[in-house]
Amino acid sequence: MLATKSLYVGTYYTHTGKNLRVIVVEKRGRITLPSEIRRALGIKEGTMLEAAIEGGKIVLRLARRASAKDLLGIAGTERVDLREVEQALGYGRD
Repeated sequence: MLATKSLYVGTYYTHTGKNLRVIVVEKRGRITLPSEIRRALGIKEGTMLEAAIEGGKIVLRLARRASAKDLLGIAGTERVDLREVEQALGYGRD
């Protein structure tokens, strides 16, 4: 039976034995991820996901955010003078 308010419809098992959740696409393409999936992946309000089409399937992944530490060394190393950095940032300009 299809619920009208909640987009969660039910559970079914495929021939591969995978436990799949059926969800319904609402107006404007909105979907609701079942709570057990959100809990298992730590998805909360504001969590960013990446969406892609792969082999005719919709794939959602947690979006990876790059931190400064992740970017450290990506452009190689170069010595710079602190005054050059301050000048580039506009320090000392009035």
